[in-house]
Amino acid sequence: MPFTVGGGIRTADDVRKMLRAGADKCSLNSAAVRNPALIADCAEQFGNQCVVLAVDGKMREDGSGWNVVINGGRIDTGIDALEWISDGVKKGAGEILLTSMDADGTKKGYDIPFLQAVKKRVPVPVIASGGCGSLEHFYEVFAEHAADAALAASLFHYDELSVGQVKAYLKEKGVPVRL
Repeated sequence: MPFTVGGGIRTADDVRKMLRAGADKCSLNSAAVRNPALIADCAEQFGNQCVVLAVDGKMREDGSGWNVVINGGRIDTGIDALEWISDGVKKGAGEILLTSMDADGTKKGYDIPFLQAVKKRVPVPVIASGGCGSLEHFYEVFAEHAADAALAASLFHYDELSVGQVKAYLKEKGVPVRL
């Protein structure tokens, strides 16, 4: 399993330190928004397979699309999320970790429309984050071809589900998983 480190990574030197410490990939989010050249710098130095662009997005009030938010969703940058993601991939991001701040913490399911919009725009793997609350939500994100991987936190942190349960359920539903 590739080990990805994120949070507090602000420079290519930070990435270098994490890779030397054993990480396989590093996730860039707010620092990349503040300094977009960081994506290309890291991709050039370490390869795009090491660069995960983490994007926190929130639906605009008028429903016309999603904006990038930073600092845990507290600051709306006004940047169109789909354009930012496309630009990030052009700069060298090898994966997208997409968190819907509208769904995050709700346990009502992943933001399928947002994920599908991103999947249609970029040729790199997309990881779904935010909103998972059940086994069915894991299945839905794959059945709808909305993501290549799915992340969940509280379900595992609070022992509501185990990784084994999720994998067994997905396998039963025909989703390829490694048991």
